[in-house]
Amino acid sequence: MFQSMMCMVAASGKDHSDVEDVGSEYGLALARRAKRPGGWAYRFRSTNTTILYYWSATLCDLEPLRLSNPAAGYAMHLDRPPSFLKKNLHRFHVLVLNTGHHWNRGKLKANKWEMHVSGAPNINGKIAVIWKAKNFTVHSVMKWLDGQLPSYPHLKVFYRSLSPRHFFNGEWNTGGTCDNKAPLSKGNTVFQNHSEDADAEGAVRGTRIKLLDITALSRLRDEGHISRYSIRGTTGVQDCLHWCLPGVPDTWNEILAAQL
Repeated sequence: MFQSMMCMVAASGKDHSDVEDVGSEYGLALARRAKRPGGWAYRFRSTNTTILYYWSATLCDLEPLRLSNPAAGYAMHLDRPPSFLKKNLHRFHVLVLNTGHHWNRGKLKANKWEMHVSGAPNINGKIAVIWKAKNFTVHSVMKWLDGQLPSYPHLKVFYRSLSPRHFFNGEWNTGGTCDNKAPLSKGNTVFQNHSEDADAEGAVRGTRIKLLDITALSRLRDEGHISRYSIRGTTGVQDCLHWCLPGVPDTWNEILAAQL
């Protein structure tokens, strides 16, 4: 969605000299041994507008279990928003949040994330269930943000619903495929009055945070994923999580622009 927005804005005819990389102003530099920075930030000088993306896979605060040895793992504080968000909230005018696909046991194990609540390891078995932990986190962050909004009347906050996957005959790691090529093969209309992402809809209910609901309309575009047509074209790879650009995420940004 960030890449789509940058392409849409940059394609408006502005000279590239108008765009300034300001990631360092937000501490978004490439850390030693890291494969990518924690995010990106670009300022358009002519309008003094900054578009920023911060990578927060779980939307909760991650803290090294041992500062002297980050490789030991991280405490993922389910009831705390990311420290980056707390630190920079006063600088934002529009905020779009999302989390979802990285909430799985494989990611937790690979990244050495350990669930914490109230500053201590989680001992609540109900929260320990992955989807319940995710919902607990999202509700906690939405509640915290809603409490902050009176202090930042200029700030508009959106929570984006889940981007759908379209694997069939299995998942990404069990032989599932994602190579349909026919647009709108399963219809072109969304009928329901409620979001397909009921958890996202429930998290913003009763708050001043708006739901950016993209799930149902994106489900109609199962041919819009990268599929097996990756950069390397590796045999056997089926990517039904990421989208081609130009493509479906452009529509998400058009909806965001209309809401703004």
